[in-house]
Amino acid sequence: MTDPPSSSRPASRPTGTPLHESLDEQPPLIRRAEVVAVTLVGLLAIAVITVLYVARTLFMPIVTAFVIGTMLSAGIGFLERYRIPRAASAALMIATMCAIIALIIALISAPMLEWSSQLPELGAHFKEKLHVFDRPLALWHQLQAMFGSEPSTAALSLPKIEWVQPTLEFLSPTLTELLLFFVTLILFVASWPELRRSLIMNFAARETRLRTLRILNAIEQNLGSYLLIVTMINMGVGIATGLICSVTGMPNPAGLGALAATLNYVPIIGPVVMFVVLTVIGVVNSSTLATGLIAPILFAGVTFLEGHFITPTIIGRRLELNALAVFIAFAFWTWLWGPMGAFLASPLLIVALILKEHLVPAREP
Repeated sequence: MTDPPSSSRPASRPTGTPLHESLDEQPPLIRRAEVVAVTLVGLLAIAVITVLYVARTLFMPIVTAFVIGTMLSAGIGFLERYRIPRAASAALMIATMCAIIALIIALISAPMLEWSSQLPELGAHFKEKLHVFDRPLALWHQLQAMFGSEPSTAALSLPKIEWVQPTLEFLSPTLTELLLFFVTLILFVASWPELRRSLIMNFAARETRLRTLRILNAIEQNLGSYLLIVTMINMGVGIATGLICSVTGMPNPAGLGALAATLNYVPIIGPVVMFVVLTVIGVVNSSTLATGLIAPILFAGVTFLEGHFITPTIIGRRLELNALAVFIAFAFWTWLWGPMGAFLASPLLIVALILKEHLVPAREP
């Protein structure tokens, strides 16, 4: 039997060569070029994040308009299949969205104006209900004195009002941002087919065009499905909250239900804010503290079921979103752009996962 050719033999260490010398000849695990590439990518990411943070008044309304316009494109395309012109479909979708926003504002603004006019009386009434915590606070002060720390002599009091103005400035967009958002949204929805065609035809290779087409189709389909599913879930949360408020005797259950549905678009922060609102209103309008906590406790149960079972089951099954990735994206975009960033966190994560799936397939190293 003949020996195999020398080219097919595995490379072996020359006779007499020490083992440590042969190991030194192997290439390093991380090359200098790879370190430089990773460093440049990191610097680029820092520069992009800095620009998005500094110029957030410009980029935030534009990105929001692009995301919402892409979400509405699926509905507009559905209407176009029934021979409704795109201009009419776009006008109908935007008008419907504005009407829903106006209805929610109308439901929320009336009780807010009424409660704001009675704020001093409500604050005094709420503080009076909290006297039940005087004995636990006194026990806590005694424990502090036993361990040598100086106890605080201040009684339980409401937070000061200085935080209201900065909070409103943080939450409410400016008139310029709203105008930029609506103008960008209308122009984007109206010209999206031409923009889409130009983006696809910008590439010369047929394979690249097909890949771009698949990416755009996946983004439209997934964002449209996300908006529809989240809207249906939030409407369910709003209806359940309205029923809870009606059964427990809370004032204006329709407005509170609309507020719960609106705040639920903002993950984590929205339900917490709604829980605080229900707690304050329940304690003020109930005869006892225990009765006033029924509505917020039931709302907490509804949001727990929705956040841990309903939404992960539906959205996770359809869009395959990882819970940790969703939380990190939520924390990052909330830090970067505030409440609007929290709303955009999941859609932008969906876009990033679609780009990763098509540009860096799992079968490729």
